[in-house]
Amino acid sequence: MTSFRRTTVALALSAAAGLAVTFAQTPALADHRAVDVRLIGINDLHGNIEPPTGSSGRVTLSDGTQVDAGGAAFNATHIRNLRDEVRNSVVVGQGDLIGASPIVSALFHDEPTVEILNRVGMDATAAGNHEFDEGYRELLRVRRGGCHPVDGCQFRDSFPGTHFPVLGANVTLAKSGLPALPPFWVEFRDGLPIGFIGMPLKDVPTLVDPNGIKELAFGDEIAAANRYADLLNRLGVKAIALLVHQGDNTQGGGPDDCRLGSAKGPGQLIAEGVSPKIDVVFSGHSHQHYNCVVQDPAGNPRPFIEGLAFGRELSVVDLKIDRRTRDVIRSATVARNHVVTRTVTPDPAVQAVVDLAKTKAGPIANRQVGTIAADIPRKQNEAGESALGNLIADAQLAATAGNGAVLALMNPGGVRADLTHASSPAGEGDGVVTYGEAFTVQPFGNILQTVTLTGAQLKAALEQQWQVVNGTPKQIVLQPSAGLTYRWSASAPIGAKVSDVVLNGTPLDPAASYRVTINSFLQGGGDGFSAFTGGTDLAGGGIDLDAFAGYLAAHPGTAPPALNRITAAP
Repeated sequence: MTSFRRTTVALALSAAAGLAVTFAQTPALADHRAVDVRLIGINDLHGNIEPPTGSSGRVTLSDGTQVDAGGAAFNATHIRNLRDEVRNSVVVGQGDLIGASPIVSALFHDEPTVEILNRVGMDATAAGNHEFDEGYRELLRVRRGGCHPVDGCQFRDSFPGTHFPVLGANVTLAKSGLPALPPFWVEFRDGLPIGFIGMPLKDVPTLVDPNGIKELAFGDEIAAANRYADLLNRLGVKAIALLVHQGDNTQGGGPDDCRLGSAKGPGQLIAEGVSPKIDVVFSGHSHQHYNCVVQDPAGNPRPFIEGLAFGRELSVVDLKIDRRTRDVIRSATVARNHVVTRTVTPDPAVQAVVDLAKTKAGPIANRQVGTIAADIPRKQNEAGESALGNLIADAQLAATAGNGAVLALMNPGGVRADLTHASSPAGEGDGVVTYGEAFTVQPFGNILQTVTLTGAQLKAALEQQWQVVNGTPKQIVLQPSAGLTYRWSASAPIGAKVSDVVLNGTPLDPAASYRVTINSFLQGGGDGFSAFTGGTDLAGGGIDLDAFAGYLAAHPGTAPPALNRITAAP
């Protein structure tokens, strides 16, 4: 098998600059029979190289039964078996393969996960939002290789980077408009070219720390997909797949059900709206599974598919490509989500990588940082408040008291897992919180920042918990530290939902100044909280995880905070 490796970026850059581009066509073959090609997709792995546990490690089938699934060594065996069934196979990703990862991978900047993806033969992946968690420059390092500029090479003596491209068709350099990442990739199978257009969702700037992507612009997914589908078509590439890190929520069902609901989500709108030249749409981001057939703008069917996160499923699309036209025979396409069961023999080479990462991370991950009296869940109640979110906000306020902070606010998307009372498999004991468990709760390493806001600015930030994004209402309720209470009304219009804001028993004064602690993600306007960017007198704090671990250490037997800080009204 040969790959269209070296000319792709040059072609894309030439096209972006408006230069004429030609592509030498492979001579037509006399044999007009179809060529079988299998595409194997994985999305939202998030560095879960160990088998995920609890509900995150199970798959619910269509009949309601559940099976344990996931784990890199099992994934590798399933990929190998699927490739063995169809000689012309391509392995692709739909983004978030790294980032927001468990400590066994994240401690080494996801280099173990990259090594495993290289070993299983990943051919190309779209960038997701979490590929940008540590910024654009770090993503380039992950792609090109080299030791981390601060931490060095801690997993191996060197780091070669990915053996596959990370695609971003809608990601450009803000100043020049040129591609910041390769927009597409082409693989040849049996002499036939197959194009892959990959991209993250356009909302990346609201989902990661804006400070790490200042030089980038993120464009509309459909416009970018159509632009490069046209280019690939002119280059003679007729079989095209879209790898897009955007998907939809479902109303339940098994791996191959399609229960997307009556209102079309962002993933479905993309799948139905992109060019008819695109034959299949692999999606991600929503951590749901579905296997749908949608109509393209020309009225032809094509798959729209997503597999469960954390390596529990592989999305498999079998194509037949006509040798004469080089295009996909749509009527012969078969798609399914393949469950990564743990009943196969784990791949020994991949398992060795996992074991090495566990061994190196173990002394840090298993270190005790505190104790808790009961489960402290991240699930939000009807008012939007969670016990774990409140606890983290309390920890951040305590850690920045020296900055004059009087309150702290935590974004719920940064709380990634429950804090459970039961002992983990490491055997630390019930109620003991290890560094690894705390890391799983807060894996992003955001820096705490204390800024001065007026009461009016703080009220404006609280109102931004309700927004309309791309025509869709969105609710992101921040988690408040103790002493801050307020009410919000579901029936009130956006911009006027919040009332009765009280801090330590005193109503909020719009003209007064308050020292407010938030993380660097929020301070940069993440999640659409632009009001925070107007803060002044910024004082830096420590890393959010360190504040959390320090608070647990200082409060043995921590109990879940009461959910009495936010009140929801009709």
